[in-house]
Parts: sequence; structure tokens; C-alpha cells
Amino acid sequence: MKAILFKEFRSFFGSPIGYLVIAIFLLLSGLFLWVFEGDYNILNSGFSDMTPFFTIAPWIMLFLIPAVTMRSFSDEKKQGTMELLLTKPLSLWEIVNGKFLGAFLLLLIAIIPTLVYVKVIYDLGLPEGNIDFGSTLGSYFGLMFLMASYTSIGIWASTLSDNQIVAFIVSVFLCFVLYFGFQGISNYPVFGDYGNTIASLGMDYHFKSMSRGVIDTRDVLYFVSITVLFLSLTVYKLKSYKL
Repeated sequence: MKAILFKEFRSFFGSPIGYLVIAIFLLLSGLFLWVFEGDYNILNSGFSDMTPFFTIAPWIMLFLIPAVTMRSFSDEKKQGTMELLLTKPLSLWEIVNGKFLGAFLLLLIAIIPTLVYVKVIYDLGLPEGNIDFGSTLGSYFGLMFLMASYTSIGIWASTLSDNQIVAFIVSVFLCFVLYFGFQGISNYPVFGDYGNTIASLGMDYHFKSMSRGVIDTRDVLYFVSITVLFLSLTVYKLKSYKL
């Protein structure tokens, strides 16, 4: 698995992909938080917290992560190296986990520089240091679990076609449905008292729960279940290439 992980990681930084992912994420989040006027501008919000960042980050990642993962297996299929990959002395789970961890590690590196935002808000607070570290830490944990779920979905989508654009579109659609779809549906009056239950099926519900600073095992299990489910689907799909 380590060989696949390092191969994926080197491929990201051996080409402009890795640098572009980090630069685009930091550029977009920086512009929305510090430059553009609007609800997400921290300087105009009057509150010394990271809520605006954790509001827009899932939406940026919703497009950025599929762009990272769309080549994972679709590129192997297009170049005809899928059979060679599957003949390596590795189990399917090791191959899939290597691909998954390679992409996830890149995304972790992309969010590390955002800790600077926490330092800036800490210094700008009145009084200095007036920031809710519990909520901020919980939000970072929630964002990491969310990224893991997005990544597993993207990895699975990349097995469906040798066309990277198709993999990208499928991944974006599924991430959108699982993040916002259930929350949007739950608002319809027809569901009545079941609205909250329907909302709890979506990622947005559990991400916001963790953003309050309380790490509930139900939220952790939800994201772990989504991640394991799509990685399992990826392994199942790869089995068809061995038949």
C-alpha cells in the first residue's frame, strides 16, 4: 500500500496538479474571507470566529476533490495500465487505500496553511484571543472527515469510466446530493416531523454538528461509514476487472 501511496503523492507534486489544488483552495478561500464583500467576509462580520471559512470550505472542496480524484483509476484505464496495476502483489484494498490516502494527504496539506487564518483572527479579536477554539477545532475535525468522504466518493467515481470528465461530474453530483440534497429535501413541509430524520442522512447535518465543538461518535461513525462504503464499492468494482 505504501508504494501506491507514495506513487500517487509523487505524481501530484511531480506535475502542476498538487500545487494547483493547494493554490486554488487557498486563493478562493482567501478571497471570500478577506477580499470580497459579502456574508463570508470575516472583517465585515464583526465576529472573531472561523465560521465563514467552514461555511464555504465544503463547497470549494465539493469541486476541488473530484478534480483531484477523477484521474485515480480512469487514467489507469485510459492508459491501459489497469491490468498491470491489478497484477501487482497487493490486495485490492491495499491498492484502493493507497490511492485514497495519496489524495487525502494532498488535501490535508492544502488546509494546513489555513491555520494562519486562526492566528489572524486571534490577533484581531477584541480582546485579543477572543476566539472559540473548541468550535474551531471541532470544525477542522469535521472538515477532515468530510474531505475523507468526498475523496472516497471521487475514488469510486473514477472507476466508472476511462473519461476523467465523466468521473468528475459523477463525483460532484454525488457529493452535492450527500452534502446538501437531504438537507434541501427535509425543508419540504410534506415531510413534517420526519424532516430532521431526513436531514440527518446528509453530510451537512453531521458537519454542522461537529462544528459546534462537540465530537459526537454518531457524527464520526456517519462519516466513517460513508468513506468505508464507497471504498468498498471501489474494491467491488475493481473485482470485475480481475474476472
